Amino acid sequence: MSELLYPRALVKISGESLAGEKGFGIEPRVVDKLTREISQVQEAGVSLGLVVGGGNIVRGAVASEQGMDRVSADYMGMLATVINALALQDALERAEVETRVMTAIRMEELAEPYIRRRALRHLEKGRVVIFAGGTGNPYFSTDTAAVLRAIEMDADVILKATKVDGVYSDDPMINPDAEFLPDLTYREVINNELQVMDAAAMSLCRENDLPVIVLNVRNPGAILSALRGERIGTLVT
Repeated sequence: MSELLYPRALVKISGESLAGEKGFGIEPRVVDKLTREISQVQEAGVSLGLVVGGGNIVRGAVASEQGMDRVSADYMGMLATVINALALQDALERAEVETRVMTAIRMEELAEPYIRRRALRHLEKGRVVIFAGGTGNPYFSTDTAAVLRAIEMDADVILKATKVDGVYSDDPMINPDAEFLPDLTYREVINNELQVMDAAAMSLCRENDLPVIVLNVRNPGAILSALRGERIGTLVT
């Protein structure tokens, strides 16, 4: 078995990726496939945290643009991430992967409240920890929440799981001539407004020397390959 280059990692999964081709809600087949990938990573001995978005249910920023109060819309988005986290937990535990959901907003009947020391203890015991509820504050994206949790958990890397093979100069779904960018700096991502993470999240990565790998989660074994140091996707340092 190949040695791990990144023994502790946080994977950021978009809510839309759970919806599959439907574009809304939760597609069980997609969740099961993702579960197999996560199970493979956990079995390899990776200390793993997950942050999942809520865009398959509600996007706070979009709801705000349509006239809803921004704070209320963002809280709705945070609750959507909890729904997704519980769906992932259910799938993982059916696959016999011990999992804990921790929320930034207290809801003890559903999940544990986020406490850093308790989260670290779960990771030390080999459990997969799903961080839900964003940062617990409006105006902060789940990208920012993912980076914050990765830093707090002393993660070696953050993986941004997407539907494309990495970062391109343009949207490859629209522009077939878009150039694939295998290596980027934090400054290049921020200055060129590349769609990796929002500026606040990328600035946190730069300040804490946290590398980011953007990869296609649909490619079997991509997450584990990246954690072993294979060149998968785009590396941002």
